[in-house]
Amino acid sequence: MKEFGFGADLGGTTIKMGLFKTDGTLLEKWEIPTDTSNQGGNILRDIAATVHNKMVEKELTKDMVEGIGIGVPGAVDHHGVVNKAVNLGWGVLPVEEELEKLSGLKVKAGNDANVAALGENWMGSGKGYNSLVMVTLGTGIGGGIIIDGRIVSGANGAGGEIGHIIVNDQELEACNCGHYGCIEQYASATGIARMARRSMATTTTESKLRTFGDQVSAKDVFDCAREGDKLACEVVEDVCNLLGATMAKIGCVVNPDVFVIGGGVSKAGQILLDNLMEPFRAQVFHAASETPIVLASLGNDAGIYGAVRMILD
Repeated sequence: MKEFGFGADLGGTTIKMGLFKTDGTLLEKWEIPTDTSNQGGNILRDIAATVHNKMVEKELTKDMVEGIGIGVPGAVDHHGVVNKAVNLGWGVLPVEEELEKLSGLKVKAGNDANVAALGENWMGSGKGYNSLVMVTLGTGIGGGIIIDGRIVSGANGAGGEIGHIIVNDQELEACNCGHYGCIEQYASATGIARMARRSMATTTTESKLRTFGDQVSAKDVFDCAREGDKLACEVVEDVCNLLGATMAKIGCVVNPDVFVIGGGVSKAGQILLDNLMEPFRAQVFHAASETPIVLASLGNDAGIYGAVRMILD
């Protein structure tokens, strides 16, 4: 195995980059802007250029570099073809093939949430476990399933789309995906804020949350819940009941060694874990009731770690 590898985590605003040793040591990380002009036509060229420049700076030759791993915000099939990445302006794009031509290096591509899960399994909170399910609670909800150290991406690259499991068939507002009642509508950062606004609109309970009005955030909800605010506690309980039940369903299918919770909402910490365990245990198959639920530890670096791990197979 060669000594070095590059990881790239594509976002709509920036591309996180990392230079690693192939034993998992992060040597350097940096960001470059995501150029979404021309339907994202410059993105892969920019990645190839920044990798080339870093290799020149560090005096690395191609025979010293294992390749480039890349996490993409869209469905990626087994051939490294992306089937729409709306935030980047991409339609159907053979990412691995195109970036290999531009860089002259081996390339592996995967969905960004799946890749982050692989990163946590390799060097984060999932290290040492044979299998894990990662649930990423951010603006939306992403997910990743790792079995035997490999991403379960599914036939069309849609494996691990945990955020779009439907949990409420009475929902009248549409999710961004076009369906109604996805868990993303309730347990993402935007979903928790939405739940808080609904609770404030349909109750007269006194609450500090009302001082935030329509600008209430998921962080506000958890902060107030820690202080014992009744309405905030009810919102947290409702959110975690839905999320815990969703994780129980996943547990009945996958039965992972561990669930890892990441994303901005995971910064709520122990109050989130405490409220998830009861509904999870109440609804998961009894043999899986002791499955641990832990917080992710790599933060925003999980994607670049996972990207590098992909190229080591």
